[in-house]
Amino acid sequence: MSDNVKNANQRLKILYLYKILLEQTDEEHSITMPEIIKQLECCGISAGRKALYEDIEALRAYGLDVISLKGGASGYFVASRDFELPELKLLADAVCSSRFLTEKKSGELLRKIEKLASVHEARQIHRQVYIANRVKSMNERIYINVDVIHRAVAEKKQISFKYFDYNIEKKKKYRDGLRVCSPYAMTWDDERYYLIAYYEKYSGISNFRVDRMESIEILDEPIVPKPENFNIAEYMNSTFSMFSGEVKEVKLRFKNDLVNIVFDRFGKDIFIVPDDEEHFVVRVNVKAEQTFLAWLFMFGTNAEILAPQELRERYKKQLSAVFENYR
Repeated sequence: MSDNVKNANQRLKILYLYKILLEQTDEEHSITMPEIIKQLECCGISAGRKALYEDIEALRAYGLDVISLKGGASGYFVASRDFELPELKLLADAVCSSRFLTEKKSGELLRKIEKLASVHEARQIHRQVYIANRVKSMNERIYINVDVIHRAVAEKKQISFKYFDYNIEKKKKYRDGLRVCSPYAMTWDDERYYLIAYYEKYSGISNFRVDRMESIEILDEPIVPKPENFNIAEYMNSTFSMFSGEVKEVKLRFKNDLVNIVFDRFGKDIFIVPDDEEHFVVRVNVKAEQTFLAWLFMFGTNAEILAPQELRERYKKQLSAVFENYR
């Protein structure tokens, strides 16, 4: 090894020490001074104990939480990090369960998450996650889509894009025409990314699956201003499975033991009126489309539509049609 390389490595000594401590140690795994010296030698760096003691103090002053063990179990370890192990496990679970991420990208992100922990903790993260055979997106360009949409939202510019579905051969089938909309925000619902935007074709707010969008371009035209009374949180609470439709006020009657489910769906700010000892009534604004009726169907006789009458009759006809199909 040339003198120039050796001198360069020596200048990097504290950075290599920082890397060794972060990668090799945690509260359950410490490293001794002889082990540190040996690992530095593998990197072409010679270091004495005194200099390393000073380097460790410098890292502490920098903010690295290095703890020194005394006595028979002498050594050093990093006690705290930007992300604790339970937080990293939570992030790993989110990556694995996210359907908008492809299997390939999920694996890439998991490897990056594991690097935020020690090598010992990374093994725990790796053992607990499972990606293969999960339902995942087939669109590798979703990350580019997300970046372009974020820029369009920040710049308050309209976007154009192609929108597609998959057919039974798993091939893309594009919907007619190039779509143009005014992007307002992106949201994560049902493990997928959606764009919330004003869509002139429907003269109102609509949703688009980000993984079904392609060839997104930011246009020069400014967005149609967001309606003053438009609240994204309220919009999300009124939407079932991100299907578009007209928002209506619906009066519903539930058994009391469903109150937590109702809170989870509509939030705790809704006004609840006791109906009798076993039931309560709520009025909520929802998109009363097929997905809402399917959600209501899960509760059988424990949930009932009281108003509007038109929706009540539509639900009755649907239930009758289902019953006839099984006669």
